Amino acid sequence: MHTEQLLQRLRLETTGVPIYVQLRDQILRALGARVLEPGDQMPTMREVAVALRVDLNTVRHAYDELERIGAINLVRGRGSFVADPPRVQSTRATAAQTDSLAKQTLATAAAMGIDPVALAKRITVLAQQKETQS
Repeated sequence: MHTEQLLQRLRLETTGVPIYVQLRDQILRALGARVLEPGDQMPTMREVAVALRVDLNTVRHAYDELERIGAINLVRGRGSFVADPPRVQSTRATAAQTDSLAKQTLATAAAMGIDPVALAKRITVLAQQKETQS
């Protein structure tokens, strides 16, 4: 089952980054790696909380963030599902989202003590690898 694969990928670290942020970011990476496809059901919040031994409200916070950014859909009484990829946006909206993501990534890197220039180089390499794999 794919939800088990997602649960196995989740790891918490003592880096000073809030747990809900770690969860949100790890789930986003897993969705980007297509561990779960659009329309697939996510693990329940309770399953994640039990697997990681964290408070249910922490997981709820991460899932709420994922819903806010459009990565998942929360359906009351049914569960959480991977959202369809977003439609192409205007250049201005894309630029604003890119800036926001870059600032968030830089803040996370700073909290983890990672050099932002080294991070940018690594992102470039990974993006090029992804293009050649497509």
